[in-house]
Amino acid sequence: MTTALIEKPSTAQPAGAGKRARWRRAVPGYVMLLPFAGLFAGFLVWPLLNALYFAFTDFNGVRPPSWVGLENFRRLWFEDPRFRTGLVNSLIYVSCTVTLTTAAALALALAFRGTSWRDRVLRTIFFLPSVTSTIAVMLIWRWIFSGERFGLANTVLSWFGADPVSWLSTPHWTIPLLVVMAVWGGCGYGMVIFVSGLNAIPEELYEAGRLDGASAWQQFCYITLPQLKPVTTYVVITGLIGAFQVFEAVYIVFRAVSSVGGVQDSGLMLVPYLYDMGFTKFQLGYASAIAWTLFLIIFVISMIQLRVTRALREL
Repeated sequence: MTTALIEKPSTAQPAGAGKRARWRRAVPGYVMLLPFAGLFAGFLVWPLLNALYFAFTDFNGVRPPSWVGLENFRRLWFEDPRFRTGLVNSLIYVSCTVTLTTAAALALALAFRGTSWRDRVLRTIFFLPSVTSTIAVMLIWRWIFSGERFGLANTVLSWFGADPVSWLSTPHWTIPLLVVMAVWGGCGYGMVIFVSGLNAIPEELYEAGRLDGASAWQQFCYITLPQLKPVTTYVVITGLIGAFQVFEAVYIVFRAVSSVGGVQDSGLMLVPYLYDMGFTKFQLGYASAIAWTLFLIIFVISMIQLRVTRALREL
């Protein structure tokens, strides 16, 4: 009896054949990414690099930029009182806005986290300001706080016999009004994020807490808040970045009674000041230095926030 030996075809591939096959499979993906990469480089990376270059130059948009080194940053930090005013106002505004918006968003999420029609309708109502045109909203706020008697706030005051208040012309009202507008417009977006986080918490944790006799407040403190740490971090950091970049509220609402920044610069923030220096006074090099300073401030505060959150998570 003879045994036929059948040789199996060899599956060994020459060196480099696998890499070439993977490269051929990846090429279509890279080709499809090219339009986005081109737009990203042309409309984000290139302007950022240009702004960094202009920050070290004296440039007014007409004459060619002349190199001045760190002069713009030295002037910004040591000789410019308007910048210090804008920085202080921004820090006060950001701390108040982020704190109140986060707290309001969490409270709304806890109140309307259900799936009933009532909760869905109320979530939609609170979320509407986040998708409404900012300019239209700011014009409505300007009407509400108008110093004339036809302003809504003064109309309500007149029902109680009070005199009208010049809301937009009174410096000590500027920051509180800006905070009210920001909290009203931002709490709906944060609420949606918190609702997603609340629905992701396993129900077993609450059942175990109830079996151990934990009250509703103890469940909130020891289950809900710790489980919401990543969501809270996201809401705080995105709120912080958005608050530092506030512009429309200052420019549209208070431009009716004063120049950029409100009466006596009481509402001057970093971005409106950047706009004022760049597009009103045409000091584009100096405005670029303000822009990069704002970027560094946001970057450092965000890193500190992430570090603190990570440290708290490891406790």
